[in-house]
Amino acid sequence: MNLTTDNDNIFSKAREASRQIAAIAPARTDEILRALADAVEARQEDLLKANAADCAALDPSDSRYDRLLLTPERVGAIADGMREVAALPSPLGIALESFKRPNGMLVRKVSVPFGVIGVIFEARSNVVFDVFALCFKAGSACVLKGGHEAATTNAAAITIIRETLEASGVPADSAILLGNSRDEALAMLRARGLVDLVIPRGSRVLIDWVRENAQVPVIETGAGVCHTYFHSSGDIATGRDIIFNAKTRRVGVCNALDCMIVDRSRLSDLPAICYHLSDRNVEIYADEEAYQALKGAYPLLHRASDEDFGREWLSLRMSLKTVGDIDEALDFIAVHGSQHSECIVAENREATEQFLNNVDAACVYANVSTAFTDGGQFGFGAEIGISTQKLHARGPMALREITTYKYLVTGAGQTRPY
Repeated sequence: MNLTTDNDNIFSKAREASRQIAAIAPARTDEILRALADAVEARQEDLLKANAADCAALDPSDSRYDRLLLTPERVGAIADGMREVAALPSPLGIALESFKRPNGMLVRKVSVPFGVIGVIFEARSNVVFDVFALCFKAGSACVLKGGHEAATTNAAAITIIRETLEASGVPADSAILLGNSRDEALAMLRARGLVDLVIPRGSRVLIDWVRENAQVPVIETGAGVCHTYFHSSGDIATGRDIIFNAKTRRVGVCNALDCMIVDRSRLSDLPAICYHLSDRNVEIYADEEAYQALKGAYPLLHRASDEDFGREWLSLRMSLKTVGDIDEALDFIAVHGSQHSECIVAENREATEQFLNNVDAACVYANVSTAFTDGGQFGFGAEIGISTQKLHARGPMALREITTYKYLVTGAGQTRPY
């Protein structure tokens, strides 16, 4: 299969645009982002009309529907997010290290743009704007490949971006949206020398496919199998509120709760902790001990199978596991988690510290909902994704995480001895 000729031309245009973006003064970059935010608000009806066409093809009960849906409030949040990115300090030209060698040679490690960043994503209406804003602020061009479910929304978004860039005297190819076929994604993944980095955002199936087919560097994001462990010292009201928020705030996002772990000594408190979940029609798939504790007290109760643990539900469903102590909880998370976000509800300081120090995940919480795993909530502005790997970036990926660095070496004629 020949995937090169036309697509290489597209990626070459992005590469050329990236060189021009890198030379734009930070103040001018911020002006353009603010102009884009204004354009988004001015073109709100265009975006909502395009989005309505996409949403009409999805059942509202589909977990993708909420991620895809645009409302006037969400369009406003997109514009506000771009203004927030514009207000952040530039991530470029930062001296990460500086030292002088014995021969007088000065070595500086300085942050610089990646160049061309590719992002492959599924049915998400805000990604085109968020990714562009972050990449542009970080001095890189972006090449985007969205899911067919959001095709009309994405096309409307990229049109607004490219028109704003052209009106600002910046190459429109600083932001490119590929077609909907899988061949387009494969071409991006094989564009060695033209695409510097690819970031997939979406399901585990998508992320695995990208990793298996990529010939360019990839940072994995997304798939979140998130647990909240209710420790023997946990406060009932705190646990109830955290579990309700983490599960029901937005069910189709990667930081949503998938599995509650409960200490065996607190099984009798499960009805008090869980009863509000039934108000949102949350179905609970419980192991036998937890099932018996909730039987007759919770209406949407099922017996769990082995497959229900380690599952990213992305719906109004969750699993419930009983453990004997914190060590068993840690072992369970190590086997079934995805190194995304994990939480403990506990009043015991020693248990809290043990959990924070021993859970291997990008974000580990004590008495805080996992719903806070988000670049905006961390004060980073918009995010390009949540990295669940350890190389280069981990956790919410914002401006600093989508830059790289180079060494600047200056001297006074030093030569290396033979």
